[in-house]
Amino acid sequence: MTRVIMHGCNGRMGRMIAELASGSEVEIVAGVDSFQTDEKRTFPVYTALPEVKEEADCIIDFSTAGAVDGLLSWCREKKLPVVLCTTGLSDAQLEDMKKTAEIVPVLKSANMSLGINLLLDLVQKAAKILDPAGFDIEILEKHHNQKLDAPSGTALAIYDSINDAMDGKYESVFDRSRDRKKRDRKEIGISAIRGGNIVGEHSVFFAGTDEVIEIRHTATSRAVFAKGAIAAAAFLAQKEPGLYDMSDVIGE
Repeated sequence: MTRVIMHGCNGRMGRMIAELASGSEVEIVAGVDSFQTDEKRTFPVYTALPEVKEEADCIIDFSTAGAVDGLLSWCREKKLPVVLCTTGLSDAQLEDMKKTAEIVPVLKSANMSLGINLLLDLVQKAAKILDPAGFDIEILEKHHNQKLDAPSGTALAIYDSINDAMDGKYESVFDRSRDRKKRDRKEIGISAIRGGNIVGEHSVFFAGTDEVIEIRHTATSRAVFAKGAIAAAAFLAQKEPGLYDMSDVIGE
């Protein structure tokens, strides 16, 4: 049984993971969240990481970008593996993450679902075939109206996945309203929609002459992300220091 600290335990994903952890391969031994509620839990909840007294094998983070600096520092100090699910991190935070991975195992994924990680593989294969045929590529993501970052970390991961497959030939475009000009062949537009309680939808369009191919993933419940995070924690607790992602979990 893998003992886990849930960082961001009072958020939507934190509550979902705590609910699904029962009967799984992990046990939530403590939770941390600066936002406190009256909700009864089966584990103690603290306002900050230094308050945690329980021993753990791994930490799952679904918090906010502002909390990640302290999280990484604490993980280095405690030599504790971390599944880092928070998106919207700055370049400086990503560099700090890489330094942390030299000391403890770190698993970073913009999206914890099996389906999205399959999509990342599919869009690479599609781009290698369709780009030489003159197809344009666009990415559209949709999320609920409470999401703070845009575009989503998953949309950026999709862009990076395609660009890696094509040797970095593309440039991302987020706002076409600023320049009145024709679309460049070497650009990928990334658009975001925010509304209602959309859990998450990502579409990749390959638009050619007289035909369009769309690869889409729709999450109808946050449970898909929670299950992935639980599997990632069980995987990471046994690993050596290094930077991992969900493809490592799926491939094992």
